[in-house]
Amino acid sequence: MALDGITLNLVCRELNNLLAGGRIDKIHQPEKEEVVLQVRNQGQNHRLVLSAHPDNARLHPTKEPKQNPLTPPMFCMVLRKYLEGGKITEFAQWGLERVISLKVQGSDELGRRQEYQLLLEIMGKHSNIILLDPGANIILDGIKRYTHAVSRHREVLPGRPYIAPPSQGKHSPLELGEDEFRGLLLASPLESRISQAVLKKLDGFSPELCRELVVRAGLDQDAILEQCGEYELVRLWQSLQELLSPLRGAPYRPTLVREKSSLGQAVTFSYTQLSQYHGLDQEPYEYLSLALDAFYTARRAQGRLRSQRSSLLRLLQAELDRLGKKLALQEEAINSGRDAVKYKKWGELITANLYQIKQGQAEAEVVDYYEPECTPVKISLDPGLTPNENAQAYFRLYNKGKSGIEATEPLRRQTLEEIVYLESVKTSLENSLSTAELAEIRQELVEQGYLKDKGRPGKKDKAERPQPMRFLSSSGALILVGKNNKQNDFLTLKLAKPRDMWLHVKDIPGSHVVVPLDKEEFPDDTTLEEAAALAAYYSQARGSSTVPVDYTHVRNVKKPGGAKPGMVIYENQYTLYIDPDPALPERLAQADSDSV
Repeated sequence: MALDGITLNLVCRELNNLLAGGRIDKIHQPEKEEVVLQVRNQGQNHRLVLSAHPDNARLHPTKEPKQNPLTPPMFCMVLRKYLEGGKITEFAQWGLERVISLKVQGSDELGRRQEYQLLLEIMGKHSNIILLDPGANIILDGIKRYTHAVSRHREVLPGRPYIAPPSQGKHSPLELGEDEFRGLLLASPLESRISQAVLKKLDGFSPELCRELVVRAGLDQDAILEQCGEYELVRLWQSLQELLSPLRGAPYRPTLVREKSSLGQAVTFSYTQLSQYHGLDQEPYEYLSLALDAFYTARRAQGRLRSQRSSLLRLLQAELDRLGKKLALQEEAINSGRDAVKYKKWGELITANLYQIKQGQAEAEVVDYYEPECTPVKISLDPGLTPNENAQAYFRLYNKGKSGIEATEPLRRQTLEEIVYLESVKTSLENSLSTAELAEIRQELVEQGYLKDKGRPGKKDKAERPQPMRFLSSSGALILVGKNNKQNDFLTLKLAKPRDMWLHVKDIPGSHVVVPLDKEEFPDDTTLEEAAALAAYYSQARGSSTVPVDYTHVRNVKKPGGAKPGMVIYENQYTLYIDPDPALPERLAQADSDSV
């Protein structure tokens, strides 16, 4: 969610209570479009982040530490020159526009007191942070500089006069009466959505807040104006007043919306509970600033997860492509060797007919005694060789092809095994849900030689005990699932007992699944089916149906010498056909997170 004007208004109020009167001790620019001010106020240190990122432009205190570049960027140096040591006097918003002015009492080059303004303009890809001399209305610098070649409306360059972003011609909802509100709505085309009409007419509203207004009025969020009668218009007005009440001093309840899953990814935030997300978890916060920090910290972590996963997937895909080409060449060589079988037959046919073949012939037609009908066959000859030498030449070609097969077949099997292994790693990557899981997979790739170890030379981090996923079946039995190959090995070869039940999808990369057993020989039918469904879900066959899942006791599972992580062989198995259920992991997730 992008910060809307109403949310920014409440953030400004919180910042004035928290930071107004504070002194700016340090200024950093950890990222290209982000500035962090370290502010000391009332004996406490605070980090205030201002970002002009196209997708994440924002303003709020943060607890997330960030690494700063060795050499500060030019804009950071300018801010230090004018603002470091200055006193924050006020956070001010321009109406309900997404423009925030951070007013700082500092000093000029001669030591005289001077007021500066640090403006944050939240405008999507045009977002900017601009340092301004308000007395002269002159730009001192901007985190994004551009000329009229980029924007015909204004230039953002040092020494240029500051020109505010163009007005969108919207109306302040705080100044509207009910009749004016109705008139603005009904002036829009009747086939347009109500939320779109509100977005175009009212200042301070984001698309999400517009949808919330409509949902709180008891309407479908995609309802159109033509569906509005007197009752609907009254409910829309009442919803508007309800959403605006915090701006008039009413208490509000900041909320962070998360997915209903074990991972609980952040979806959005607001200064109020959002009815449109009634099916998701809504986590309350004491302050809106804390909700913003939690949301953007989670979003940053999710971005890192996607980036790291994509990087590893690209590496794996490149290796798989290389191995695919290698396998094609090996199979071509083996097929060529199989074609050489005919040379043995031709050599034997020439040998059997030496008495009737003369030296100098380019071709010999002989009876093929290997065919039931004894049909004649034509065999090419080298006229410069004797009949016996021609036969020996064909025997040599046969032996060469046979040797080629014997040399290439083990290499082909090795290539196939490596492809199966990398496919299993790829499946683990696609199912990974945290940076910790990615770290385990990355370490596995380092140990297998696909990645270089970026750690300190001669220093190895202490390996943490793998933590397979824990589930409780509907009948209360424990089910353990490995999340990657290293966890699969730990689960099957070290944690599981010989009598425990072991499950894995048949001939497809996926997780090892173990059902611990005590005295019983097999788990109950419900547990077995749910364990098989988990094995199918956490495999490459996740999107398929009627997936074959093998199950046997752990004592029947062995790891061949020299096999790669996660690779095992097993015997005495049974097979169960099951459909993967995407809702099953969440339903069976064990509330108790104790380590196994």
